[in-house]
Amino acid sequence: MSRIVIIAGEPRSLPNFRGHLLETMKGAGHEVHTVGPPASAATLAWLAERAIPYHEAPVGRTGISPLADLATFWSLWRILRRVRPDTVLTYTIKPNVYGIPAAALAGVRRRCAMITGLGYAFIRRDGSTRWRLVHALARLLYWLGLRLATCVIFQNRDDLAAFRQMGLLGRHKAAGVVAGSGVDIHRFAVRPLPDRPVFLMVARLLRDKGIGEYIAAAGIVRASHPEAEFHLVGPSDPGPAAFPLAEVEAAARAGTVIYHGATEDVRPFIAAARIYVLPSYREGTPRSALEAMAMGRPVITTDVPGCRAAVENGRNGILVPHAAAGPLAKAMIRLIGNPAEAARMGAEGRAIAEKTYDVRKVTAEIMRLCGYAAPPRQPGQTW
Repeated sequence: MSRIVIIAGEPRSLPNFRGHLLETMKGAGHEVHTVGPPASAATLAWLAERAIPYHEAPVGRTGISPLADLATFWSLWRILRRVRPDTVLTYTIKPNVYGIPAAALAGVRRRCAMITGLGYAFIRRDGSTRWRLVHALARLLYWLGLRLATCVIFQNRDDLAAFRQMGLLGRHKAAGVVAGSGVDIHRFAVRPLPDRPVFLMVARLLRDKGIGEYIAAAGIVRASHPEAEFHLVGPSDPGPAAFPLAEVEAAARAGTVIYHGATEDVRPFIAAARIYVLPSYREGTPRSALEAMAMGRPVITTDVPGCRAAVENGRNGILVPHAAAGPLAKAMIRLIGNPAEAARMGAEGRAIAEKTYDVRKVTAEIMRLCGYAAPPRQPGQTW
């Protein structure tokens, strides 16, 4: 059996997004280690319960600092030299661009990078000097780092095509596409649709998630449908594309949206909603949309990479242009006036989640791309 290290930029994502992968690797008899920045007590407890060591390293999710990034690289190299894994799997930009070279220098044989989405550095907003510098630096770092990867895993074909076009993979780099992070279709079970027009968006407070468009569209819809409710769940974010918390709170005071802040369990919010909305500018494959689909909710999202991978326009939801509140509001009003269509889309979404996005299938494909076979499902096992 192998020793595997998974490097994360956000510790909470280990149980939330890689939990099934970690447990499956352990179940296959592999020795699994995790690496990331300081983690919460809850995350450390989850890992400890499964006998998965956590090694702390200064892996920030955002920010540019040559000294800090050098410290990240040095810390990752030291950990990998000490643990001596057979395989390293990284995801999000800093673990990818620093973790893969550190693994190569440490002599790790299998080096797998997972591209879970292209954030601020690849979503052009105003073409500012700051954005151009961040974009150029991100491309350079990916170009340097991914050339040392033995495999690169994408969550949608648009991102794979973009990396190929930008020359970030090399002509012969092994690359694969998986269906996002998957969703636990048993934990996210179908719940009846409420009769009232209740909308929900779950996202970090980032401009690129479409927070502004959601609030603006809610105002438009409520002018003709005052009975509609618009709920927003998610934490604030320190990134360069952060949406001001003060603006969200102002919209909540005005009655436009109902803001709930962060939550550890989105299921009660999805169950209380009739329609899920994600007006993002770009995604890997949006996990929140998959969870809503699994629970039988129609999804209104944008016709952009990642989002259009999960939603087929007119089948399990509606695709609208990004950065445009008007078309978003129109789609919302359409589903308010057509409850049967909304119910049909919700049922289709559940069927797609079962067929394509079941976390067991996604985990098996990630493990295959990393060079491993997933163990057979045990009797009574829900994942």
